[in-house]
Amino acid sequence: MTNEFRRIADVTASAVGSPWTFTATLALTVLWLMLGPVFQFSDTWQLTMNTAASQVTFLIAFLLQSTQNRDTRALQLKLDELIRSTAGARPQLMQLEELDDDQLEALKHEFERLRERRGRM
Repeated sequence: MTNEFRRIADVTASAVGSPWTFTATLALTVLWLMLGPVFQFSDTWQLTMNTAASQVTFLIAFLLQSTQNRDTRALQLKLDELIRSTAGARPQLMQLEELDDDQLEALKHEFERLRERRGRM
């Protein structure tokens, strides 16, 4: 089931981000607006679009978050491998996502100081 969900999430993320999906959504919105006078801008006419938009947004959010989480994990593993295989790299940097905000800020300042020092050389 997990692999099937991942596959659906990946396909959905690609489809949702395409120009074709934007164009289709724009066309459906225009069609809905054109049907407004036919349905006398009734509550049902409004509720139809609101319900559809809410449900699609709700479902897509979960699928996109799943895809983003997977991509982030894969990127993290790639970076960890680069750190692990680079001579002189600090292995502690492989666990940066475990640090709290203050520790990350201190590390950021350390890297800024290193960059400034190298800029002077």
